[in-house]
Amino acid sequence: MKLSCLQENLNRGLGIVGRAVATRTTLPITNNVLLVTDQSRLKLVATNLEMAISCWIGAKVEEEGSVTVPARLLIEFINSLPADKVDISLFPRTKTIELRCARFEARISGTDAKDFPPIPRVEDGISTQVEVEGLRQAINQVAFAAAVEESRPVLTGVDAQFDGDLLTLAAADGFRLAVYKLPLKTPVSEKTEVIIPARTMAELARLAADQEEPVEIRVNPNKSQAIFILKNIELVSQLVQGTFPQYGQLIPQSHSSRAVIDVAQFLRATKTASIFARDGSGIVRLVVSPGGELTPGKMTISARSEEVGDDVGEVDAQVEGEAAKIAFNGRYLTEVLSVLKEPQVALETTSPSSPWVIRPVGADNYIHVVMPMFVQW
Repeated sequence: MKLSCLQENLNRGLGIVGRAVATRTTLPITNNVLLVTDQSRLKLVATNLEMAISCWIGAKVEEEGSVTVPARLLIEFINSLPADKVDISLFPRTKTIELRCARFEARISGTDAKDFPPIPRVEDGISTQVEVEGLRQAINQVAFAAAVEESRPVLTGVDAQFDGDLLTLAAADGFRLAVYKLPLKTPVSEKTEVIIPARTMAELARLAADQEEPVEIRVNPNKSQAIFILKNIELVSQLVQGTFPQYGQLIPQSHSSRAVIDVAQFLRATKTASIFARDGSGIVRLVVSPGGELTPGKMTISARSEEVGDDVGEVDAQVEGEAAKIAFNGRYLTEVLSVLKEPQVALETTSPSSPWVIRPVGADNYIHVVMPMFVQW
């Protein structure tokens, strides 16, 4: 292998695949990154066996070849180089690569590319495309609600339902539920439901940040793997096996109280209350009060800690129905309010013990349900 490429392109490519490099593993070669020439380009690949990222960068290839080298060492070295041309040469017998850039040179010992885990090919099954901006927003408003604990593996993923020209993403951790619907650019041939790891979805949103072209999604027939194809990047992921809960029945269909509030003001008040809630089990109390003929409605957001003190904040609210009070984990409120794009949000509930439904005003494709905490009022 003998080629040259620009330092900035190589650095960016390594930054893209570096997130898939294994950290704790029983298979040492997954700590490496695969370098392989591919039709006048350099292909970089990293995998942790659950997820694999491939990235292609422009290069002037003189001799074909492939090798794997320690990812962390290569990434740190390339990152430290000046913005200049990088010459890469492989010595096949020793599996050592030599790198030259400006007045710097290094040699890194690698291993045979044949030892690198094969990256799955996802060619059959369903295939569709989705607009990148809509997909990024859907992931940002859903993935954070997935469970972190591994006790129920299906909840660590995002449920994806492909049905005709509609994609529904949902995530839940037992205390909250987020559901987002977005259109598909090309309809799927058959209705399909899979669970995609939340970490994969977060990486996909990150990779799509600089993309403008639609993202192609393929799921293999036995629903064990999915591939996401972007411009010069491919992300392959194992899928979570199991059945996602039937979440439709968790969404209340009616309410006795509805409050419309400015998102920015609500978020500020919630963050302020959360400072005091840290020593009070994270509990933030909300009280909705309807207005009179001359006074607007309001919401009071408060938190108290026996040892530290207490805090009370008020925001104006357009209140329909009766007064209501409810207590939440402040972090759950802060996280959902932080990802909303709309300026106003509606909160709906029926009693202090029933779930509170959060809907952005003006958008009917997103819903967030939060379970209340039981407190002494």
